[in-house]
Amino acid sequence: MRKAQKEWLLEIFISLHLLHQNGKENLEKKNYQALLADLSDCQEGAIQMGEAIDRIEGEGTEIVACLEQYCECLFQLSTQMEELSGQRLYKKLEKSLIKAENALSYIKIRKEVIFLPYKASMWDSLESVYMAAKEDKNCDAYCIPIPYYDRMPDGSRGVMHYEGNEYPANIDIIDYRVYNIEERHPDVIYIHNPYDEYNYVTCVEEKYFAKNLCNYTDCLVYIPYFILSEIEPSDQNAIDGMKHFCFQPGIIYSHKVIVQSEKMRQIYINEFIKQAREAGFSGDYTNKKCLEEKILGLGSPKIDKVHSTKKEELAIPNEWRKIMTKPGGELKKVIFYNTSINALLHNDEKMLEKMKSVFCIFKKNISEVALLWRPHPLIETTLISMRPHLWEAYKKIRDQYIREGWGIYDDSPDVDRAVILSDAYYGDTSSLVPMYQETGKPVMIQNVEILE
Repeated sequence: MRKAQKEWLLEIFISLHLLHQNGKENLEKKNYQALLADLSDCQEGAIQMGEAIDRIEGEGTEIVACLEQYCECLFQLSTQMEELSGQRLYKKLEKSLIKAENALSYIKIRKEVIFLPYKASMWDSLESVYMAAKEDKNCDAYCIPIPYYDRMPDGSRGVMHYEGNEYPANIDIIDYRVYNIEERHPDVIYIHNPYDEYNYVTCVEEKYFAKNLCNYTDCLVYIPYFILSEIEPSDQNAIDGMKHFCFQPGIIYSHKVIVQSEKMRQIYINEFIKQAREAGFSGDYTNKKCLEEKILGLGSPKIDKVHSTKKEELAIPNEWRKIMTKPGGELKKVIFYNTSINALLHNDEKMLEKMKSVFCIFKKNISEVALLWRPHPLIETTLISMRPHLWEAYKKIRDQYIREGWGIYDDSPDVDRAVILSDAYYGDTSSLVPMYQETGKPVMIQNVEILE
């Protein structure tokens, strides 16, 4: 039984107690017609509760048996009105109803918790929380992937994408079209998309914006889909490069925000207050004590995923194995090559030349090293939306790499597989770097200015 359902039942019990008091007064006044109406209302309330409990808990519960006894008591008393005093009527009704009310206290409250990812590749930012909720015997947890749209250059919505079939096999997927959030009012909603209408690459439907979801739950929780390199709260220069993350709709409208560390929590709180004041917010939005309760530095599920997944558990495609294996059966060193959106947007054609140079070097060394190239999953959408003149040139490089087949091309939603499988990281600065550093394996950031 959900908390809201139990509260609704308790409200009916309160109304029945009030009807008992009315019945007592009407009997003392010998107003039998009004008393019959009171008893009828009591019976209607008891039947309403019994039917609801049967639907929620199934038939045969103790509380429904008590409510049936209560209805029998109502009937018996309705036939004895002229023989009873008001006080005796009241005591009999109260005794029978309190028995049912006590039975309600033994019904355990179950939480309904839903997770609303949109990109399957970002699921690792929620997965460990979902798995913990699934293991809680008093919790019903649902993963409900939601569709998203490409953002066109003019700001309009483009092609719709739905990635519900790309999640791990152990995740039970619920169709977003059959779950009505407004009607079910889940106890907790987890999101990893903080941008609402301010995402210029992709967008979700407006009903899934944080500013709307917060109205359909008692607790909206935002967990970032990324992790950042750790920053000292006193290092304002470094903070200035990431402070835009601290004041997005997902942070503004969520009841709780979970960030990767205590230091990052302090930064989020301080920067949120600054930007809230600049935006004209007041009250709880600029109250440090309130924000300290709202923003929690509990760690990132992305790190949980990296630490909990073993290399031997990975599902590695045969095509990858062939590229990774030397003729004698020995495994090559696998280098995770990551190209980011920011590097392309900031360096344009120069970044494309850098990529061609990197591929040329690794191609010459395929006898010892296997390159695993995993571009950011939103590069295509971003270039089409924000740098359409670069898209065809990038696509030509990508297609040639795939066609030649000497390296691995990873466009799967499972970034953790690439992190765990590889022996070292090479590529752009991105949120993958601090995650990769958690493995203890080497990390090298590429310099776009240096070519072969």
